[in-house]
Amino acid sequence: MARQCGCGSSRPNLESATFSPAPFRPPKRLMLCSAKATLVVFVLTLVAVLMGSSFMAAQNTPDDVHINPRVEPTPPPSATQKILDPSLQTHTKPIKKDVDLVLVPVTITDPLNRLVTGLDRENFKVFEGNQAQDIRHFSSEDAPVSLGVIFDMSGSMSSKIERAREAVLEFFKTANPQDEFFLITFADQPDEVSDFTQSIEDLQNKLVFTVPKGRTALLDAIYLGVSKMRQAKYPKRALLIISDGGDNHSRYTEGEIKNLVKEADVLVYAIGIYDHYFPTDEERLGPQLLSDIAELTGGRAFTIDNPNDLADVATKIGIELRNQYVLGYRPKNPVRDGKWRKIKVKLNPPKGLPPLKVYAKTGYYAPSE
Repeated sequence: MARQCGCGSSRPNLESATFSPAPFRPPKRLMLCSAKATLVVFVLTLVAVLMGSSFMAAQNTPDDVHINPRVEPTPPPSATQKILDPSLQTHTKPIKKDVDLVLVPVTITDPLNRLVTGLDRENFKVFEGNQAQDIRHFSSEDAPVSLGVIFDMSGSMSSKIERAREAVLEFFKTANPQDEFFLITFADQPDEVSDFTQSIEDLQNKLVFTVPKGRTALLDAIYLGVSKMRQAKYPKRALLIISDGGDNHSRYTEGEIKNLVKEADVLVYAIGIYDHYFPTDEERLGPQLLSDIAELTGGRAFTIDNPNDLADVATKIGIELRNQYVLGYRPKNPVRDGKWRKIKVKLNPPKGLPPLKVYAKTGYYAPSE
């Protein structure tokens, strides 16, 4: 039975009433968080399942390069490939026909050492050993030249250096506009002062600052000059040596340098400036050394005792280079044995001419297999 309280409201009788607790209901905020977490777990599970399916599908694709590489179809042969000899498409080394042409520059002078020009192919005969060769190439035009100047800067040149510089400048005045030059000076050792250039002014400027001193490494300088010629642009190649003495400070020997110039297709010209007396054996043998090396190549060595003659001789060499005959033949001896083959050029001059002098290289090394 409910009691009446003073405020006029009734209050339940807790002592006699039967008490039934209501079920637990979490707060609304907690319920929302739980629902979101469940949704996130569901989404992540779904993504994982989808990714796993894609991965398995990718592993099983037949185009996977790790399992079955894709083979590109072979394009049909082109018209050029169809007409080639099948033997050329093998891995064997192709056979090359020997078409080597031996070129022999020739200078002709009269008894007064003047150049003789205007001769024809019929006026020349070329022999390799004792066998006459057929001259297949003949020319006498002014072809561009790759030329190296090898300039003595040893101490003994001090009194002659100005005349020697003038000689080089006079030599350059005879040049073809297409010619290329390099400059090597030498004393205790050779020094490449200028690489190949067509600028004569550049070489002139570099010669001005050279100072004579030291000893004479002539043979080493020739070696460097011949080696430098491997970079030459033109097939016609020549070295001009200006020196006042024999070698007294080289690593290379005379025999080694002679063998080197035999192998190299390079003309060697030399101007030797010698005093009336030779204080050493090296200087006494200097003129013969330069002459032997030059003649092996078909060039010439000039010996003077007056520095004032330098410019005239240099001009003469420059003109001679512009007025050479070039004979070419294919050797009748086809053996590629690497041996030295002697060359002899004989002249059948027109009637009425005095005895003429022939300058040509003395031979060459045959190619080897």
